[in-house]
Amino acid sequence: MKLSLSPLGKIASGWLRRASSAWQSRFRISENTFMLVMAVVIGLLSGLCNYAFRRTIEFFEWAVMEQGLDLLGVSFDQWSWGRLLVFVFPVIGGLLMIPFGILFAKDLRYSFSRFLEHVNLRGAKIPLRTIFTRGAASAITIGTGGSAGQEGPIAQIGGAVGSQFGQAFRVSGDRLKVLVACGVSGGVAATFNAPIAGVFFAAEIVLLASFEISSFTAIVVASGMSTVVSRALLGNIPAFAVPPYALNSHWELVFYVVLGTLIGVLAASFISLHMRVKDAFAGLRLHRLAKPVLGGLLVGVLGIGFPQVFGNGYLFMERVLHGDGLWYLLAALVLVKALATSITLGSGLPGGLFAPSLYIGAVTGGAFGKLLQVFFPALNISPGAFALVGMGAFLSAATHAPMTAIFLLFEMTASYEVIIPIMLSCVIGTAIARHFQKDSLDTVELSRAGIDLEAGKERNIMKSIRVGEVMMRDPEVLPESMTLGQFAEFIAHTRHTNFPLVDRDGQLTGIISVQDFLGVVFEKDLMDLVVVKELATLDVITVTENDDLDRAMRKIGHRNIEQLPVVDREDSRRLVGIISRRDMVSAYNRALMSRSLGEEGEMWSKEK
Repeated sequence: MKLSLSPLGKIASGWLRRASSAWQSRFRISENTFMLVMAVVIGLLSGLCNYAFRRTIEFFEWAVMEQGLDLLGVSFDQWSWGRLLVFVFPVIGGLLMIPFGILFAKDLRYSFSRFLEHVNLRGAKIPLRTIFTRGAASAITIGTGGSAGQEGPIAQIGGAVGSQFGQAFRVSGDRLKVLVACGVSGGVAATFNAPIAGVFFAAEIVLLASFEISSFTAIVVASGMSTVVSRALLGNIPAFAVPPYALNSHWELVFYVVLGTLIGVLAASFISLHMRVKDAFAGLRLHRLAKPVLGGLLVGVLGIGFPQVFGNGYLFMERVLHGDGLWYLLAALVLVKALATSITLGSGLPGGLFAPSLYIGAVTGGAFGKLLQVFFPALNISPGAFALVGMGAFLSAATHAPMTAIFLLFEMTASYEVIIPIMLSCVIGTAIARHFQKDSLDTVELSRAGIDLEAGKERNIMKSIRVGEVMMRDPEVLPESMTLGQFAEFIAHTRHTNFPLVDRDGQLTGIISVQDFLGVVFEKDLMDLVVVKELATLDVITVTENDDLDRAMRKIGHRNIEQLPVVDREDSRRLVGIISRRDMVSAYNRALMSRSLGEEGEMWSKEK
């Protein structure tokens, strides 16, 4: 039996809709004012959701990890044989995920990549239960030692809050996206106590920088209100206690350029590793409920030697920012943390990639700074400063969001001196990561599925439809030996204008159109001597059944033709059908109508 929160959602939606009508009829507020009021409410609720989410994570940390360490009589700071048993912590998380996998399997598969897809391409309608299911499941993962971040889940939680308000008030599709972005910015801003970073996270990562001044204003308001709530409940303290930043020598800028280059390569490698591990888990012949348990076990084994990889890593990152850690330990953690994170998320345990990106960047910069201390002692290098810049640079390179990283570090340090180093490292790191990996951590999964968020809804709909679903099978074909006289009689009794030509074996040899025939004047005696192959196009542009409509439409546009022969994938001369421009446009219109009417239901339908 599967649980559902839809009755509660319907009650809340009905109440909000009635309240909306009453407000607008009584006060006659403008649309922009209405959006600002909504942004205030969404920001407040996002801040409260962030507080509840953090407290839930802390509960599981206390119940599983703290109580477990006390029971075992061990500490992460000192080695003892009892520490061999700490592998059970993430395993407990995997076991606790089994009920979620039974009751809310679809929700657990709803990764941040899919969230971006639904916001930008599928109407931005996020169900209410996402707030509870995604929040509780991610809190279990992080609280029991899984290597994941809380920023992705809180962004989805805040986005669900914004989406619910938008759906209740029946706002337009574009306005609904803005309200989702308001919730996202509020959640991220409250997490880091960094309202500007929250704004740019929503605008740069979620909305893909496609926003207007009016929507930007609403996002800023929501981020600010969420930060107010967070500061009221948790205090006006940053996510990390960062020491004062200082640029001791202008020569350090050269090293920041080198660090940006190194981080760009590492970020691209991390994206590749993450997808390889995810593919490996997908290929395992193991029940889906057992995969998170296996993932927890593997992360637990890594945690025996490197307990620093457990959880979101905030406490250890703070130590690295203060210059703690041996260079070889920090260098090792670059790989171990990347592997632990890939295993955690690849096995099906829910969580985010934002905090792991910060972590890997911090230990990379910390190790780099430690080595610079050894080789250049006269420069008075601060490893913590390089860890700080490395943190932002890796985040920028992995997510392709330099503005978010730059403003996050600026708000964390409140120092103008950090701007130049972080800008250099972020831009260089992002450029190099883009060179090796076109897609970011958040979009690579979608890209592999043929979805390009920046291409827009229209092109992605075309990419989602295969030629084989639309083409006409058993098309009318003509023998290449048909004479022009016979062809003239034939076209007088057919509604088609393009005809594939085949030889005696039925192999495709060319294509002829009515225009090809009408554009040539022959004497009557030649009409029975000249064959159609003489007028046909022999260099035929073809597609296969597995090609998508986007590819087929671009091929049609290249030659400005109306139809394309569809050939066998293995034999390029065996004709299996034909597809026309009209067929493709009709299929697109049907798919667009279907998505417009059923986006909410389709979003949570069973994935193949």
